[in-house]
Amino acid sequence: MKRILVAEDEASIREFIVINLQRSGYDVVAVEDGEEAIRAYEDCSGEFDIALLDIMMPGVDGLEVCKYLRNKSSSIGIVMLTAKTQEMDKVTGLLVGADDYITKPFSPSELMARIDAIYRRVALNKEATKASTSQSDVITLGEFTLRIRNRTLTKNGLPIELTQVEFQIMELFFNNPGAALSRSEILNYVWGDSYYGDEKVVDVNIRRLRMKIEDEPSHPRHLTTIWGIGYKWVV
Repeated sequence: MKRILVAEDEASIREFIVINLQRSGYDVVAVEDGEEAIRAYEDCSGEFDIALLDIMMPGVDGLEVCKYLRNKSSSIGIVMLTAKTQEMDKVTGLLVGADDYITKPFSPSELMARIDAIYRRVALNKEATKASTSQSDVITLGEFTLRIRNRTLTKNGLPIELTQVEFQIMELFFNNPGAALSRSEILNYVWGDSYYGDEKVVDVNIRRLRMKIEDEPSHPRHLTTIWGIGYKWVV
């Protein structure tokens, strides 16, 4: 069963989300604030595929819940709900571990397209983990080793925790070392060609990756910017 945690303080929006998710076959646990979201996650022993979190909730807000969930799990898919005026919060949400964001107001088709895309990514990772923990499908570039089957990245033998989005970005770079990849190429590979959002989500995830893999994130040696085009992985 596809299981999702929904945290939204506005009852009408929460009910709208729940109805559409249930129609699409999701098992939904819905709460109205951040404290309830954390409690629900703990009560269910973290058995969720996705969390859909409103940023502006009373008490513990969505960003705090996002940080909590990401610290607990690198595999859960996290989507933030934001208002059009919350541009800075969108970036902050991605930096603290969210995979995507949906801007209010949104249509049922947009909601389900984004949620289904995240679920496919989470499910793919689960299947890959179950299928094998062997060393096959290994790509080594310099001090980095990417293992496709068990979805891991190491640097000098030490593991680097990646979200599902981050892993897919690294997979694309490792399959195309030295190639200049545009933002739209990265966006299509990771989020799909039906993605509703903008290319900013790519830039924020690149920033987050640099903080994890570079010795000096402000002066990256590996994940470099190609001005006017996008990014390149330099061995």
